[in-house]
Amino acid sequence: MINVLFAAKAERWDTYEAPLRAAFAELGLDVDLRTEFAQEQVDYIVYAPNSDVQDFTPYTRCKAVLNLWAGVEAVVGNDTLTQPLARMVDYGLTQGMVEWVTGHVLRHHLGMDLHIKGQDGVWRDYVPPLAEDRRVTILGLGALGMACAKALRGLGFTVTGWSRTPKEADGITCLHGADGLAKALERADILVLLLPNTPATENTVDAAALARMPKGAFIVNPGRGPLIDDDALLAALDRGQIAHATLDVFRVEPLPADHPYWAHPDVTVTPHIASETRPESASRVIAENVRRGEAGEPFLHLVDRSAGY
Repeated sequence: MINVLFAAKAERWDTYEAPLRAAFAELGLDVDLRTEFAQEQVDYIVYAPNSDVQDFTPYTRCKAVLNLWAGVEAVVGNDTLTQPLARMVDYGLTQGMVEWVTGHVLRHHLGMDLHIKGQDGVWRDYVPPLAEDRRVTILGLGALGMACAKALRGLGFTVTGWSRTPKEADGITCLHGADGLAKALERADILVLLLPNTPATENTVDAAALARMPKGAFIVNPGRGPLIDDDALLAALDRGQIAHATLDVFRVEPLPADHPYWAHPDVTVTPHIASETRPESASRVIAENVRRGEAGEPFLHLVDRSAGY
């Protein structure tokens, strides 16, 4: 019997219990899945960082902590967590992000706001360039960033990707390092942010970065709020350096009602909906990692503690 502790908010248990049991059964795993165990009896922890479990020291038998979320910044620095930590990478989360990013990139590329907001009897004759003449830069070429880059390239956009370490992908210009970041920003007619939240990535989009971008560029951020220097972005919007920012993530969530983003005419706020972990597909990823742990195989999607993701 494999003892799996579900450590997340009660409402998550209601949505995950059945899919998890089904996924374990599909792989033929004999699992005892509960929300409570004697700590020394737990083999695996299915985990959300906002759960009550914050001290991992008593879980002496635990073979791995399997995160329900893609982001691990709230747990990766926990000194008591010595077990392997796997982040969530699953089809549903990736596909949701691809759809959200593609939709908002197309919105800005086609100038859809001009007509959606301009139903006032004025005939606005605007023809956008073809996608091949619109340069999209994606900062972050992990699973989500690479999937979005490939989808946008498939639509014909000229796509540049930047990452901390070298990456390769057909049809996509992949850059890395400080010099690569400068070049990536300079060709960003539309900038998509999909970097993790780490001390090294905070304020990646600061005043200097914004000044490097083409005048009238667009920013789409479904990654992490601290990637952007908010004051610098608001100033760039006010002077027209940035035409519009579509933001799904923020330093404080929910975004406070008095935050300047709400009232700014060139900012679109969406409530952290770009992508959500889907219980059915996420449960299959978790079950596969439990199977791997029991078979002595490498876990999927292990977090690099030194990098923070």
